[in-house]
Amino acid sequence: MKSKSNQRQIMKKLLPLSLWAVYFCMVFPKIALAAPGDELPTPNLFGTFWALLPPLVAIVLALITKEVYSSLVIGIIVGGVLASNGIFEVGMRNVLENGIVPVLADSYNVGILMFLVILGAIVAMMNKSGGAAAFGRWAFRHIKRRQGAECLSVVLGMLIFIDDYFNCLTVGSVMRPITDKFGVSRAKLSYIIDATAAPICIIAPISSWAAAVTGNVPEDQNGFLIFLQAIPYNYYALLTIVMLFFIIFSRVDYGRMRIHENHAAHGDLFTEGQRVVPEDNEEKDNSRAIVMDMLLPVFVLIVLCVLGMIYTGGFFAGEGIINAFANCDASLGLVVGSFFAIIFAIIYYMARRSMKFTECMGCLIEGFKAMVPAILILTFAWSLKGITTTLGAREFVGELMSNAPASLAIFIPVIVFLVGVGLAFSTGTSWGTFGILIPIVVAIFPDDPKMMVIAISACMAGAVCGDHCSPISDTTIMASAGAQCNHINHVNTQLPYALTVAGVSAVTYIFAGFIKNPIICLIIGVVLMLAVLMVIRKKVGVNEEVELKR
Repeated sequence: MKSKSNQRQIMKKLLPLSLWAVYFCMVFPKIALAAPGDELPTPNLFGTFWALLPPLVAIVLALITKEVYSSLVIGIIVGGVLASNGIFEVGMRNVLENGIVPVLADSYNVGILMFLVILGAIVAMMNKSGGAAAFGRWAFRHIKRRQGAECLSVVLGMLIFIDDYFNCLTVGSVMRPITDKFGVSRAKLSYIIDATAAPICIIAPISSWAAAVTGNVPEDQNGFLIFLQAIPYNYYALLTIVMLFFIIFSRVDYGRMRIHENHAAHGDLFTEGQRVVPEDNEEKDNSRAIVMDMLLPVFVLIVLCVLGMIYTGGFFAGEGIINAFANCDASLGLVVGSFFAIIFAIIYYMARRSMKFTECMGCLIEGFKAMVPAILILTFAWSLKGITTTLGAREFVGELMSNAPASLAIFIPVIVFLVGVGLAFSTGTSWGTFGILIPIVVAIFPDDPKMMVIAISACMAGAVCGDHCSPISDTTIMASAGAQCNHINHVNTQLPYALTVAGVSAVTYIFAGFIKNPIICLIIGVVLMLAVLMVIRKKVGVNEEVELKR
């Protein structure tokens, strides 16, 4: 039986490769070579629907096979083929020159990868020193219920609103020992982290996301003022917060999340898929360890990363705090902050005699090993976005939106929201979605500032929603890494929750197009959200197995 099961698993993983081989033979009836050194030609399929096919292939394969690495690679290759104009060498060069190589040469991306590795090393030190175990013991004494652990995760995620990457990894590192003690599944922790990352950053005026949005507003408009006015219309972000607290206090779990939570209540935090934390990086108990061994390095990391971000934005050269955040280089700021934070951590643990210098150095390797899955997925996801850009996804969606009939003006917010969801889901990028849709929205409503604000907010909400749902999204990947959860498990369990909020948000944007009042529309959205959740609760019932752990 075991042999047959293994064979089925192998066939399941080989099926996508087999389909790709058939597709390759159909696309390449002839193989030609381009002259070496020639500039890559513009794809014949540039700016058409085919530009969205590579990410869709990757997403569908990942959800079917539950194997994300090969799915992303196949998506990249499909993109290279579509951009090749029938020339084999051009296809392979697109995979490398517009895909993998430039994302690894991009300084911003390299900074994020460095931040991942450094944070992984700091977490490894917390575990080796016994700080994580000490914090877990403290939390277990002071947090009496499972709901308290989940609420603390939500509150911490809402407080760390500066940057979504920083949010995901920091909240995961701090809360993982606590949620493990109370039997919260890694899938549930991943959802909480993801739901308090981008949805919180997109409504925080001082964040890297605010800078991304304002940077895409044309110069003749006050981008920061528009961002502030759009906050009460950002229904997906605001209703996600409502849903988080509802599912925690009402004890409702549905979809595959219910399975994961039931298993976690009986001691299995992972449910399915390999454990993503190496054995050498497991938390160690140490009678000398104290709570500050966990909290102080995290506090120093947060402070130094914030200082690093505003430093890159020119704060210490005389810029105001808001402008400093708006102009910061988040990647460089996180690297600068985390670099000095790990130096502090090494000195602190050695001074406390919790670890020897050689053990601290060993944690650098363990931290890197722990982050390898996230680094691989990020690299492939970034490469897929590069290929999608080469095929003209931005131009295709821009033309589609600009040709919308004027008679649909009232429904533009909900249309923009749905287009933003689809685009961000397909490409895995919120910021890229901002760049495509915001200039179009501004051009559609030059004489109606209120509708322009509502539509821009719908664009922001749709981008965050699609990013929240997408398996190839940076933030989704980071949430999996922060909770050390199998990535496909995280995607499958959070998708029903995200789609529930998305459906209510879409209906609320229809009301917003008619009413145009932020308070009334938000009240309508919250009432609809609670009504839908009450219906779900009545249908699925309270999760009685998890109730025993609360």
